[in-house]
Parts: sequence; structure tokens; C-alpha cells
Amino acid sequence: MSRRRDGVLAEIRWAINPFRGDKFEALWTPAAEAALDYGATGWGLYRSQEGTLDFIQHAFFPTKDDFDRYWYSDELSAARVEAQGYYQVPLLPTFHTVAGIGFLDPAAVGAATD
Repeated sequence: MSRRRDGVLAEIRWAINPFRGDKFEALWTPAAEAALDYGATGWGLYRSQEGTLDFIQHAFFPTKDDFDRYWYSDELSAARVEAQGYYQVPLLPTFHTVAGIGFLDPAAVGAATD
């Protein structure tokens, strides 16, 4: 299913320090998911299969201000402090207008072939 969506995609590229990837993933996944508590309509945390020290975080928000409320919240500020030493700074979120988005439900595909 594909359709036009309004809003912004916030993207953060994390460069993780050697031997810290597993710890960062365990620590940061709940922080990335917390975007939903601040009005995000979706989130993702992706880890590179090659090298495993590069992560990309995505969050879909209605506005950039909604992202800022999440990113600068006490909860996320504390999580970044806890994760200090795991990642290289600076962290520079980038923002993209959502021109279109689509997802395919794997369960629906499996059901269609049964």
C-alpha cells in the first residue's frame, strides 16, 4: 500500500565506537521507540550489516517542532548522557519532507499465497 503522507522524517546517523555496537543497540532501541510517546507516527532503528557500527534512526513526526519536543525532552537527554562514550559526536539530525511512503504487510503476502 502506498500513499502520500504529510509530515517530516527525522534521520539521525549514529557512528558507534568500536566494541560498543551491541550495548548501544540495547540501550538506544527503547529511546528510539519512545518517539511514539511524543507524537511520532512511526520509528525505526537500523544497524548496518557490514561493520555493524553504523546505525540510522528514523522517526516520522507531523512537524519538526514535534521532533524537537522528543529530542530535547528530559527522557532523551538522559538517554544520550547514558549512551555517552558509545557514539561519536556531533549528532546532526536531518529532516525530510515525506513525499510518499508505503509498506507491505508480510503477513498479508503470506496469506495471499496460502
